[in-house]
Formats: sequence, C-alpha cells, structure tokens
Amino acid sequence: MWRRKRPATRLAEIQQLYRKYASGQMTLPAISLLSFLHKEQMELTANEGMVENLIDRYEIEETARDNRSMTFEGFLRYMESKHCCVFNQAHTSVYQDMDQPLTSYFISSSHNTYLTGDQLVGKSDLDAYICALRKGCRCLEIDCWDGQNMEPVVYHGYTLTTKLRFKDVISTVEQHAFEVSAYPVILSLENHCSQQQQEVMARHLISILGDKLLKEPLGNPNTAALPSPNKKKKVAVADTLSNLAIYTTSVKFISFSHSKDNQNDCEITSMEENKARELVKASGANFVQHNHRFLTRVYPAGARIFSSNYNPQEFWNVGSQLVALNFQSLGLPMDLYDGRFQDNGGCGYVLKPDVLTSTQRRFDPGCIQPRQRHTHLLLKVISGSNLPSPRTTKALDLFVRVEIHGIASDCRRKSTHSVKNNSLNPYWDAVMNFSINIPELCLVQFCVRDQTGRFSSESVCQYTLPFMSLKKGEPQRQKEVPAGLKRYSALL
Repeated sequence: MWRRKRPATRLAEIQQLYRKYASGQMTLPAISLLSFLHKEQMELTANEGMVENLIDRYEIEETARDNRSMTFEGFLRYMESKHCCVFNQAHTSVYQDMDQPLTSYFISSSHNTYLTGDQLVGKSDLDAYICALRKGCRCLEIDCWDGQNMEPVVYHGYTLTTKLRFKDVISTVEQHAFEVSAYPVILSLENHCSQQQQEVMARHLISILGDKLLKEPLGNPNTAALPSPNKKKKVAVADTLSNLAIYTTSVKFISFSHSKDNQNDCEITSMEENKARELVKASGANFVQHNHRFLTRVYPAGARIFSSNYNPQEFWNVGSQLVALNFQSLGLPMDLYDGRFQDNGGCGYVLKPDVLTSTQRRFDPGCIQPRQRHTHLLLKVISGSNLPSPRTTKALDLFVRVEIHGIASDCRRKSTHSVKNNSLNPYWDAVMNFSINIPELCLVQFCVRDQTGRFSSESVCQYTLPFMSLKKGEPQRQKEVPAGLKRYSALL
C-alpha cells in the first residue's frame, strides 16, 4: 500500500496542503481556499465573504489579490496567523452571558497580591497590583495593619516583608482597575487595624475610589441576592469595614447545612486549601450545591512560606468561584490559571459550566466514572518553531507532553517521541486520542520538554487553554474519522 512520505518540516507540510488544493494552478483560487476551510479547518460557516477577507488580509501580491486568489506566501502568512491559532479567536472577546449572579462565574483571584516574592522576607510592591489587574484579576487581597502617623499599611503581618501605605494601594487600584476589564473588582481586606485606623481606611476608600466604589445595593434594595458582573465599573469591598461591604461580607464557614440555614446570599466564606480539600473529598456534591448559592474563596495554606501554589483545578471542579493563587509564583498552577482566564476575552469572569450550576441533578466530581457517551479528543501534534533558545550551545532532544486537567477521571497525560538534537524545527507528527467525560471543565496543556535523561526532562515552554476553546482544524490525513471524534491539530 502506498503511503505519503512524511515531510521533514512544518513548511513542507504547508506546501503539500497548498499544492493539494491549488490542483496544479499557480495560485490558490478563492473557491479552493473555501474548500480548504470547510474540509481541513472545519470552519463549516465559512463563505465567500470570509475568503475574500482572508485574501485581502494575508495576500500582498497585487495580481493574485486582483484575481481573488492566494500565492503560497499569502497562504503561509495565513497558516501562521492568529486566525489558525489552536485557541478559538472568538473567545478572545467577551462572548459569555454576563447577566448571571456572581456565583455562576469563576473569578480571577489573587492571594497576597502585594507580594513579589515569598511571604517571609519578600518585597511588597504596588507594581504587583498593577500586574495582577493587567492579567484580568478581579479579586485583590489587601492585608491591612496599623501604621505610623495614623496611616494604615499593607504587608504580611509579623514578617519581614516590606510595607506599602494603604492609601497608595487604593490609588493604584483606582488607576488600573478597569484597564483591561470593565467588570467588577472585589477588594478582599484582611483587616488587623484598630478602630481608629479602620476609619482612616474607610475615608481613603471613599475619597480615592469615588463613584467607582459600590456604596449601596444595585437593583432592588430589598433583595440580598448577588448582582451580575454586568453591574460594571464598581469596586466591592469584602470582609470588614461593614458599612462598605455591601455584597461580599465574610462569614466563618461551619458546615454546609449551617450555611444553608443561616448564611445570607451576599455573604462569602473563605477557607484554607486543606480545609477545602477535606470538604471536596468528604462531600463534593454538597460543596457544588453550596456554590450554587454562595461565593467561596479558597486560599493557599499558611505552610506555603515560599508562596507556592496548589492546583486550582480541584476547587474549580466543585464550582468555587474565588480560587486565589500567588500570582508571583510561576509553575503549573499559574499555567492552568492563565489558561482558564484567557477565555471570555480575559475579562476575569468565566461562566461556570451547566454541570456546576444546574439544580436538576447532583454533581460530585469525585464520583464520575467513565461513561459510554463521552467526548473523544483526537489531537495531532505536528511540529515546533520559534521555540525559546537553549541556555547552552547543545541542541535539545525535544518532545511534547499533552496533559488533560479536569475531574479526576479525565486527567490524562500523553507524550510524543523525542526529536534528537533539534532545537530549531522539531517535527513530531504524533497523533493522540483522549476520552473525556466533562469537557466543559477541562484544560489542555501543551508542554515542550527537553529529554535530559532516560527518566528526566526539563520544561522549555508551555501553553494551556480550555478544552472548549480548542479550535478544530487540519486533521491527520486519513479517509475516515470515527463518528463522534473531535479533531484538532496543534502547531507549537
């Protein structure tokens, strides 16, 4: 049986595609480009107007443009553009329903936002608040303590971390709160101040934030229900300073039954990761139901003195809205975080899937068994280009690890083979197949790694995105694809 010879590079792969659809012609006609979009990129809604737009955008050769066709150079520009990114570009704008109550969203949240290092001797810096806000963070933590000259300060108490003036933090928030997102910011105040300095804090909040500060309930004043994110351009204050805490007043968590009978809808519970993890394991379904009605904030354990992070996925799986991480600490948890919140335009609010908000059935992420009806992800990892330069002159032995992060039964990991001594344009052409029960909760991570030993490797670069934001396209060459498979390809 004849088999197509594998191209040595990604460029050869694109050239082969181009020749296939050009069918011997010097340029690719618009009608053939439309066929490519339908058959390879699976953009079934593509029409002549979309093709015309692509030609105008990516073709610079005037004769080809006038003839409504595309040269190989134009086709290559298109294939290497954001239009062909594995992340669905429609999700780079706010596209989700933003009129649900706050409990229906995952909300980007930062822990110890003021720190740029560890929580023992690390530096506190206003730039940390700016960086968090520019990442779309919508819940900032401010630890407040009595300062000199009746000016409250922000730092990690009883440590050697440096101090910021509270009023400078609030001024920074006022300047940058809505630069990248128009949706509400929650200030989580951990208040250790005396009554006198609490009054100073309240004055600063009112005078500096002005109309941006939420001072009274939105909508019907007789209801305690939480508003939607569409109540824009407002900063809500959590925890103490009760006169300013309109919606997100903090209360102690005792039990799910106690919350059901005693907690108001506008109150929030905060719990350390270890306590939250115990609840996930002991009564995941009750935790999900609790988060139907109430906001829950989860934060890193105090034992994480070097500001490391936990895996946020385990708490998203039960619908916890405010899963707070140390933004200054790089690693897998923040990679997953960035992947989750690049969705919905990076606005900091991502609508939870129906499985976490439906009142029609109980959902326990720890008790989901593989089902007959599940989603198949058929993924082709093709090649790499423009990868970070190695720190040494030695060429790397690169492979790609693909990980699925979701409920426990969906978590999987598969790897390509290693391409020896090629840091420039490694070509894997590897096909992977995953079966997924709850795709709406899943994140997909691509990690390029250097094989440093038989059982060891080092990360070179990575990219994470929500499963539901994967864009279909350019499947492997085969005559038939089994029914129900979702086909994707990844160009790194």
